[in-house]
Amino acid sequence: MSKIYVLHENNEWTEHLFNRLEELDLPYEDWLLTNGKVDLSAEPPEGIFYNRMSASSHTRGNRYSAELANAVLAWLEFHNRVVINGSGALQLELSKVRQYLELEKFGVKTPKTVAAVGKNDLLKAADEFSGRKFITKHNRAGKGLGVQLFQTVDALREYVEGDTFEEPVDGVTLIQEYIESPESFITRCEFVGGKFVYAVRVDTSEGFELCPADACSIDDLYCPAGEEESENAKFQIREGFDHPILKRYEKVLEANDIQIAGIEFIQDENGEIYTYDINTNTNYNSDAEAASGKYGMLEVAKYLGRELNNLREIVQA
Repeated sequence: MSKIYVLHENNEWTEHLFNRLEELDLPYEDWLLTNGKVDLSAEPPEGIFYNRMSASSHTRGNRYSAELANAVLAWLEFHNRVVINGSGALQLELSKVRQYLELEKFGVKTPKTVAAVGKNDLLKAADEFSGRKFITKHNRAGKGLGVQLFQTVDALREYVEGDTFEEPVDGVTLIQEYIESPESFITRCEFVGGKFVYAVRVDTSEGFELCPADACSIDDLYCPAGEEESENAKFQIREGFDHPILKRYEKVLEANDIQIAGIEFIQDENGEIYTYDINTNTNYNSDAEAASGKYGMLEVAKYLGRELNNLREIVQA
């Protein structure tokens, strides 16, 4: 019997999905990609394959999990298996440069960004931001990797030439304009089946890595774990959120064959939206969901169940 295969490298991030799949009595298999092999002469099993590979896998000791996932996805797609968040999604997950170009292609405004390899070129790139604040971040990121705010090029030079400089895993550092926001929060829009589910307000007043627990599921500025007092919650679902940007986001996801994602934006003092992240390994904050009665991972499990039923109907026809 066909089932749902979940491809990933982090058990802590997958436990919540497995609980929902069991709740819905859906058959699944855990496909852990911390290491492994792919026999290109063999045929994959029948089923639905959901890719949850993260750009930050190397920070958990899984340096080549993304490369293994890329091989597995190519193999699955060669055999025309149903893949949720396939190889195209993985390429976006691993490169913010690709993300920004895809967003701009559909009229979604992104912050001015320069990509650089090598410390000298990084400092040269910073000259374009002279006289204004800017941030650095890693091209292949997750967990806020490499995100730092600088007031001057001299401050960046001190960091780059010092002992605390973080070398990106792919060698590409981004320098990006700093968007001044009247309030310290960003918004993350969640999509399942390529359609908008809900938006979350994320408090950024305490910095870029917001997770209050060591074993926290965090990608960029988002953490789906933690206990906060309701009036001070870092994560709050924005009830009734609606904006024309959502339709553009859905077009970006459709064009890149991405079914499940979280997309983050910030608004400046003039209300202008700047989008800076597409996360195809999206997670959800349990406290925010409990307060609103909306459950992202449950929607993901339901979606996977519908896809599995569709596959079974095709096979039986």
